[in-house]
Amino acid sequence: MTEIIPRLSVAMRLRNNFLTGLVICAPIAITIWLTWAFIDWADSWVKPYIPNRYNPESYLQFAIPGFGLLIALVVITLVGFLGKNLIGRSIFNFGESILNGTPLVRTVYKSLKQIFESVLKEKGTSFNKAGLIEYPSAGLWSIVFIATDAKGEMKSKFDAMGRDMVACFLPPTPFPTAGYLVFVPREKIVLLDMSAEDAAKLIISVGLVTPPDQLLAPPTPLSTKLKQKFKK
Repeated sequence: MTEIIPRLSVAMRLRNNFLTGLVICAPIAITIWLTWAFIDWADSWVKPYIPNRYNPESYLQFAIPGFGLLIALVVITLVGFLGKNLIGRSIFNFGESILNGTPLVRTVYKSLKQIFESVLKEKGTSFNKAGLIEYPSAGLWSIVFIATDAKGEMKSKFDAMGRDMVACFLPPTPFPTAGYLVFVPREKIVLLDMSAEDAAKLIISVGLVTPPDQLLAPPTPLSTKLKQKFKK
């Protein structure tokens, strides 16, 4: 006997069409809005410092979105180029010595410099891996981003306790830009095969966007391969 498929009401069809359109349009609209907001933010910071004779908007009757961002990218690239030669490096070292000799300012500068050097280091391994730890209590699991092995005084303290600890960043949901620094025993970390980007999507979407299963076997504790990678 042929099964009779019930017909959807007009209201139900309109609802389904609306939800389908929302899934298609919302990501596009939000992406465009965020991109435009970033460009506008960059322009608002850079354009006031551009002399009028070099600003094409002084001769035109309309604004040029992204011009300030373009100038910022060119300037940053030029600074990087100058920082690699002897003369430019000497100038930067002189300016850095002034900042390092200024109370309060030197603390902020040194902290920011260390952060950017660690995160943007060409061959750095920080935050390239995601893992699971039991947090906030046993049996409850949270996603963390693997930062680096414990170093400096922290390493010496942990070594004295006979503990092999790894620095991890524990992000909150759904805004992973702020979070907690936690030191976790290496054997307590379950390394994930998913990329850090996929892990961030999982956190931001509150578990709704799940990457495809890449595991062929049950998850294992933080592998020796990662341990060797950090010690390079």
